[in-house]
Amino acid sequence: MMRTAKIILFAALFLPALFAANVGAAAEAEQVFKFYCAQCHGLNGKGGGPNVTKDFPVTPRDFTNTAQMNKLSDNDIRGIVMDGGPSASKSPLMPPWGKTLSDGDVDGLVKLLRKFCNCKGKPG
Repeated sequence: MMRTAKIILFAALFLPALFAANVGAAAEAEQVFKFYCAQCHGLNGKGGGPNVTKDFPVTPRDFTNTAQMNKLSDNDIRGIVMDGGPSASKSPLMPPWGKTLSDGDVDGLVKLLRKFCNCKGKPG
């Protein structure tokens, strides 16, 4: 009985903090996306941000395209964010953010992009 009470007390004290941390991390990833990514990829991740005019030389990736996003592993996405488009034979207009964003920021972006596409991507 005492063991059960301790488990319940532990859960009541610490689970809300863990949940709040996850919610906070998701909100932070959304802010990072809005500041660094949405200019080209749009707030909804479809690739039509305010920088993409009729004269824009490339079409930014549509993160809601499940078929295309499933071809990328989380490490592929992480590499493109950190090292820029040319690292994956993509446009040099996709800048490298590795010296700007923390590893935690990039991990949050990967999770957010997976949320946009509602997919897990390829293993690896």
